[in-house]
Amino acid sequence: MSVTEQQNREVVAAGVAIRPLAENDLDAADRVMRTAFGTFLAAPDPIAVFGDAQYVRPRYRAAPSWAFAAELDGELIGSNFATRWGSFAFFGPLTVRPDLWGQGIASRLMEPIVDLFEQWQVRQAGLFTFPQSPKHIGLYQKFGFWPQRLTPLLEKHVGPTLDRDGHSTFSSAGEDERAAILSACRELTDSIFEGLDLSHEIFTTDAQKLGDTVLLGDGSELGGFAVCHCGAGEAGTGTCFVKFAAARPGHAAPERFELLLDACEQLAAERGLARIVAGVNSGRHEAYRRMLARGYRTWLEGVIMQRPDEPGYCRPDVYAIDDLR
Repeated sequence: MSVTEQQNREVVAAGVAIRPLAENDLDAADRVMRTAFGTFLAAPDPIAVFGDAQYVRPRYRAAPSWAFAAELDGELIGSNFATRWGSFAFFGPLTVRPDLWGQGIASRLMEPIVDLFEQWQVRQAGLFTFPQSPKHIGLYQKFGFWPQRLTPLLEKHVGPTLDRDGHSTFSSAGEDERAAILSACRELTDSIFEGLDLSHEIFTTDAQKLGDTVLLGDGSELGGFAVCHCGAGEAGTGTCFVKFAAARPGHAAPERFELLLDACEQLAAERGLARIVAGVNSGRHEAYRRMLARGYRTWLEGVIMQRPDEPGYCRPDVYAIDDLR
């Protein structure tokens, strides 16, 4: 970088204000997010890269105080979003208007996110990014995140399924049952990674009517659960997106995982959805292998970066689904 380029970068960065994202920013933030990803992925029409799938609005409405904006000369030019699952947190999408790439704005948008993670005192934090991009990898390494195993994003066509008993849904539970259900989900995830808690994700999926959480029975215990977005929202028309799923660990975990996938596919079929999408880190080798054996195929690969640089719950003995997008 030349001296002039460095000076110009410093001038732009100095003029950028980082502030909380507001409701009236959402249209602009969504437009910047789509344009940024579409440009990076070389989409013919960048703004249409995600179809009608939504990321900005659901993330903001889930927790407005965890969303941040970058502003220059009174105009929104970027945004970033944090998500907390108890002792684990991640962020994204982090996007900046393409004509302002390379000006240090993404680093500025990382600062309030890292501050939040430190306030929360999470055990681990992570992100999903593009393994082919040295700039993305280099940016996040500056903040202590290190690349680990690939996370394939898998998809499968949803056809007719057999009706199977043994599972229920969060939406069908009465108000007096929900606290116990959240406690059971928390106990299960804690056995995989201490303090991991999907209560907020389950609650906001229900409150925003983004989908449902499938609950797998196993005698008197919860055998597994899956937070599924269905159609409008983060999934998009015609798609069921398994945002998180986990089977109870132990010798029967493989069978529980298969039953949980059955339940997710049945939910998708019942909702009239043609496609199911689920990301699984390749560090969870057995879960990944079983999904391939069921006919799931990779449509995009990313890499997770985590801080500290430890496997966390991306281990071979863990039967879980997420991709941290």
